[in-house]
Amino acid sequence: MPKKVIRIYADTSVFGGVFDEEFERPSRAFFDQVREGKFVLVVSALVREELSEAPEKVRKLFEEIAEISEVVGITEEAILLQQSYIRHGIVGHSAMADALHVAEATVASCRAIVSWNFRHIVHLDKISLYNGVNRSQGYFEIDIHSPHEVIAYEDQDI
Repeated sequence: MPKKVIRIYADTSVFGGVFDEEFERPSRAFFDQVREGKFVLVVSALVREELSEAPEKVRKLFEEIAEISEVVGITEEAILLQQSYIRHGIVGHSAMADALHVAEATVASCRAIVSWNFRHIVHLDKISLYNGVNRSQGYFEIDIHSPHEVIAYEDQDI
């Protein structure tokens, strides 16, 4: 039986990470593996909106990757889940967009979300809280990682 390809949502930070010295190598490796078909990448209209003011090279990368990705809109279902995250105190109103990224990934049935946002998304305490709300709302849990943690390394069998 063929191996099922994993659906992964990438937030805005991963696109910018390609052009940031600290995050460049794993961000590029992640997108290379998307191009190779290792993952089904899901991105949202929120990512496009957040990148509208980004440098041209970041916007260009997004448009290139969006062509081979599933692009989802901002749905009422995702907004309701985002609001639930906020009501439960996972993040405050200042991090509404971060909560919406997690909600969109969850509603789109992604197995994981990748992000470089260690304050509001890729954070041990927050991950269990997001998943607690997901379970209480009838959704599956979602894995939340940095690109470092999901890319395959050359010395590993895939």
